[in-house]
Amino acid sequence: MDDDIRAELDEIRASIDNIDAALVHLLAERFKCTKRVGRLKAAHQLPPADPDREARQIRRLREKALEADLDPAFAEKFLNFIIDEVIHHHEAAARDTTA
Repeated sequence: MDDDIRAELDEIRASIDNIDAALVHLLAERFKCTKRVGRLKAAHQLPPADPDREARQIRRLREKALEADLDPAFAEKFLNFIIDEVIHHHEAAARDTTA
């Protein structure tokens, strides 16, 4: 492989690595917030899931994806994955409160 191509490839990959690290940190911050939500819901016997909020969030994220030139279906899948994990955490918090 040409040295110039290798250098450009390494530069792009370094950017990808930095973005991946930022995503992990952002997800960690997001989950800190959702844990607080889960504890609050558990303390007040609120349901772990909020389908209306989830639907609003999906609509909002799909719009943001379109604005960012990202496939909205991918953005929705990504958010659904996160929502499923958050609900799992909220269910665990509710069990811990009732135990």
